[in-house]
Amino acid sequence: MRSVVVAALATLLITSAVAFAQSSGSNLERFNRQQQLQQYELDTRMQANEDIPPSQRLLLDYGGYFSPQYFSIDDSSNDNHGLREYDLVGYLRANFDGANEVFLRGRVQYNDYNPGDSFDGFGSRVVNPDFDRAYYKFDLQQYESAYNGKQLDGDITFQGGRDLVYWGNGLTLAQVVDGVTPSFSWKNWTLTTVAGVTPTRTVDFEPDRPAFDYDTRRGFYGGLLSVAVGPAHPYVFGLIQRDYNVNHNLSVVGPITTRYSYNSDYLGAGISGSLSDHFRYGVEAVYESGDGLSSSSIVEGFVLTQATQYRKNIIAYAADAKLDYVPLDTHQTRVTLEGIVGTGDADRGLTNTTLNGNAGGSDDRAFNGFGLVSTGLAFGAPVSNLEVIRLGASTFPLSSYSASKRLQLGADFYIFDKENANAPIDEATNKGAKFLGWEPDVYVNWEAASDVTVALRYGAFVPNTSAFVSDAVRQFFYAGVTFAF
Repeated sequence: MRSVVVAALATLLITSAVAFAQSSGSNLERFNRQQQLQQYELDTRMQANEDIPPSQRLLLDYGGYFSPQYFSIDDSSNDNHGLREYDLVGYLRANFDGANEVFLRGRVQYNDYNPGDSFDGFGSRVVNPDFDRAYYKFDLQQYESAYNGKQLDGDITFQGGRDLVYWGNGLTLAQVVDGVTPSFSWKNWTLTTVAGVTPTRTVDFEPDRPAFDYDTRRGFYGGLLSVAVGPAHPYVFGLIQRDYNVNHNLSVVGPITTRYSYNSDYLGAGISGSLSDHFRYGVEAVYESGDGLSSSSIVEGFVLTQATQYRKNIIAYAADAKLDYVPLDTHQTRVTLEGIVGTGDADRGLTNTTLNGNAGGSDDRAFNGFGLVSTGLAFGAPVSNLEVIRLGASTFPLSSYSASKRLQLGADFYIFDKENANAPIDEATNKGAKFLGWEPDVYVNWEAASDVTVALRYGAFVPNTSAFVSDAVRQFFYAGVTFAF
């Protein structure tokens, strides 16, 4: 991004060229003069950057927002939890000549639970202030354009710090990572890489590991190669996940001692693009390998006893396919059909634990990824031994009225099945029951003013009584207002 002074210089030169052209009687002379002025603008760009004080070449964007929110959540035991959450967020973005950028976003949060409703046992409290985003980014293409007047066919960007890494459809990787994410592009090819470790406050996928919700260290290393072929963007990726939870890799519960270690590798391929002006799609398939420790317990009669843990191979699969219909109307309507599947393991007690996890005599066929895809507000199960069909729609129904033109209404409808009827999910279910239940969700997003946004969410999971012990409907409700400044 050019500085304001450089942009003014370019405008002055162009204006001068137009004036000269109007006063000259020779077409050839007008052309030559315009070429000279354009060349002068390119030649002096570097000098202008050197002579302009840094304070005038630095573009700053800063601000923040305050967001009071309310949650009412029924857990898998049908216990309701009420939470009032207050977030105060500030951010700063500094961009220097378009080539160098620093972004910082800090958050202070206060959680106010109803008595006895705390999820983590710590009760109502101020969560320690922290930066949820903090990175530096360098763009070679922008650098060459700003300082040398060159337009490169490719680009190299380097980013280091803390940021969200989201790959493909989000099935495998959607994590905040402390590390580096260099990216390389040449014409229609792009290679995106990652090497880093999760912040310690990341919530782990293994809920039985000690300190899983406030002390997690997992490393991610890999690359995603994509190419643009007309409207289609096929891609392949490889990702290595390594377990660095050395401080909390052992638990003792009664007579059972459990060691934890889960190292996974992922090979995936996908494609996204458009079939026409109205239809857009995304398809992704993933193969998971690696190894993890088998279950630390077995049931003998009605007694839980210690089991020898073995390191077992992981052989699992997952896929996601999405089709969007966009009618291109004035209401920005969108209709989405999505299917998600992740394999399960019948030898497991639960699909994402080590205590009561994979039996010692077989490979682990339960898919456990680190992504983020939509599996309902109220149910929200991880994609492991799960099949999901989602039909969704959203629209801006009152876009012709100024007060409500940014009011969006949406709804999703889900159907849930087990991939393997005899395998578990992340909570207790009956073996042999494949159909899990269904769920409708509705939501409202309204930009009431330029600095005020309202969000509402409601979902209700209706369980299949053949799969779950309880037939009680689980509900999820969220209401939040964001005041930007």
